[in-house]
Amino acid sequence: MRERTSCFTGHRQIPEKDYAVIEEKLEQTIVKLYNNGIIRYCAGGALGFDTLAAETVLRLRDTYSELRLILVLPCKDQTRGWKAKDVDKYEKIRQRADETVYTSEIYATGCMHKRNRHLVDCSSVCVCYQTQFRGGTAYTVNYARTHGLAIINMA
Repeated sequence: MRERTSCFTGHRQIPEKDYAVIEEKLEQTIVKLYNNGIIRYCAGGALGFDTLAAETVLRLRDTYSELRLILVLPCKDQTRGWKAKDVDKYEKIRQRADETVYTSEIYATGCMHKRNRHLVDCSSVCVCYQTQFRGGTAYTVNYARTHGLAIINMA
């Protein structure tokens, strides 16, 4: 199934001026991947790019019924400390996802890296939004690269 799966990783902050362009590129990329047999899309449930990617898959699923959204979440209490509007959006995505996987029960040191490695280990393609070369996104893209995944950067 790995060969039919793509994961998403990206920054939590997307500049407002770039948002529409990234959203359009993301939609075109998912359609292109779908036409090449990628039907499963794994997102990590974080704010920013993960949320945009998950919402895009759900929107495209109305047209491309084979698309599947799998949320790979670091822990059950991921939204602890989030703003109410962000939690509401997260819950709506979670309820519409085809599958939800928790890599840890509760937040603990390393649970985000564990989630990121799981995303990559189950995929053949990594669609990212990477503008910085440090932090969780950089770690995940580097991990994907060293494990032979095709990398497609929306930035």
